[in-house]
Amino acid sequence: MNYQTAAASYNQVKTHSAVEDASPHKLIDMLFDGLLERITQAKGAMQHNNVELKGSRINSAINIVNGLRENLNHEQGGEISANLDGLYVFVQNTLAEAHRENNMDKLDTAYTLIDDIASAWKQIG
Repeated sequence: MNYQTAAASYNQVKTHSAVEDASPHKLIDMLFDGLLERITQAKGAMQHNNVELKGSRINSAINIVNGLRENLNHEQGGEISANLDGLYVFVQNTLAEAHRENNMDKLDTAYTLIDDIASAWKQIG
């Protein structure tokens, strides 16, 4: 087993354990962290003209945003939930445009919006 394979296996086990032990609040926190990581990776791929990796990371980021949307509680969240849903739709569209247009500024916009929400979420903790 080479180092990269071993590291990947370790990360999978570590992530699986973290998810099993996490509270619902921590799970959303983990989604935010993963989303920010994917956007950063997409930007790096874009800078290095790695179209395949850029597409993979942006698609993964869009899927994570979809997961965040699915976990909104519209019954208890009211207006805040509706506003977050609208923001998440905007972020998904911005990520898709960034991919289509190869536009790093749009990745930065999505990153900043999610980072702001993630910071606020961490303070609730």
